[in-house]
Amino acid sequence: MSHPPIEQLLELARSAAQPAGYEVLSVHLLSHRIPLTLQVTVRRLDGGDISLDECASLSSPLAEAIEASDLLAGAYVLEISSPGIGEELHSDRDFRSFRGFPVDVLHRDAKGAEQRSQGLLLERDEQIVQLNMRGRPKRIKRSDVISVRLVTPQSDN
Repeated sequence: MSHPPIEQLLELARSAAQPAGYEVLSVHLLSHRIPLTLQVTVRRLDGGDISLDECASLSSPLAEAIEASDLLAGAYVLEISSPGIGEELHSDRDFRSFRGFPVDVLHRDAKGAEQRSQGLLLERDEQIVQLNMRGRPKRIKRSDVISVRLVTPQSDN
């Protein structure tokens, strides 16, 4: 059984979510589940948190759009959720909200090679992202940062 390209499902989800005031962050098609599962991660267009009721309110319009498109044949489960913790930080609001939280920063070093640094997020401004790495500050040029993700803290046992 062949499945539609994920790009088509992403565009369909975006067209259903945007008029309702939501931004689609990701779409995943889990074909190993029975029935097939379509996971859609959304947040408000203004970057605000999304409630369970708001996720549920998007379910009907998105399901109707999927049915009308004939992209998914047969039974499927539609899961709509918010990004939650463990996600990548993007907006200034994200960086303010998670100041002091453990993060993993993927960045380029002076030679252009990718490198990972983990520590507590101290701040992000126009020029740098600053971490506390075991009591020592680390400053990473913002232009070198590829991604910043929340992580589960490591124990020092």
